[in-house]
Amino acid sequence: MPRSLDGLVLAPVADQATGQVGARTRFTYHERDGAVWADYAGGDIVRGHLVGTRAGDRLDFRYVQLGTDGGTASGHCVSTVVELPDGRVRLEESWEWESRPGSGTSVVEQVTVHGH
Repeated sequence: MPRSLDGLVLAPVADQATGQVGARTRFTYHERDGAVWADYAGGDIVRGHLVGTRAGDRLDFRYVQLGTDGGTASGHCVSTVVELPDGRVRLEESWEWESRPGSGTSVVEQVTVHGH
C-alpha cells in the first residue's frame, strides 16, 4: 500500500476549466486512522476543504470550495493513490459536482519542497 498522505502537498498537473482547481492550486493533505482531509487554495480558488476516507489505495471524499468570483461549489470525488517511480505520490481522480452540473477526471501529484 502506498505511504501515508499525511503532510503531503499536491498540485494538479494541468489546468481544469475556468473557475476551478488549476495548476496554481495547492492541496495540503492529512491522514489519520482511515480518515483523510485537506485544505486547498490558489489560482481561482480562495479556499477549499475536502474530507473523506481512505481504504488501501482508494480515497472517497467530498469537497467544498469558494472561488475568487465569490461563488461556492461542492462535489464528490473518488481517487486512486499511485506511487510514482521517483517515490512521489499521484492521485488519479474522478469527480462530479453536486452543487452544479458537471464531472470529469484530474490528476494531482506531490510537490517536492526544495531545501527540505
